[in-house]
Amino acid sequence: MPLMKYSAEFKQDAVALVEAGSTQKQVCHDLGVSKSALQRWVEDAKIAGRGLEPPQDVDERRRAAALLRRIEELELENEILRKASAYLSQANLRRPK
Repeated sequence: MPLMKYSAEFKQDAVALVEAGSTQKQVCHDLGVSKSALQRWVEDAKIAGRGLEPPQDVDERRRAAALLRRIEELELENEILRKASAYLSQANLRRPK
């Protein structure tokens, strides 16, 4: 299969479709791109959204993806703890003395 070059605008549009709620499978079918390419573009967009430069090396790319997953996990844990803290502080205010 020949290596295709896509413009940055095309990649951004494809990522925007995925972020808008379309499935990756549907976007791949509609735009005629491979699933691996689209997945890489989506990952690169996530990394760039964090203000980082997407890595070119495969090992660095895997490490960056693992770090992004960990960041998302920690953000979710923080949100849960924030809500639990707010709930518990309100419960203590309502408790009769």
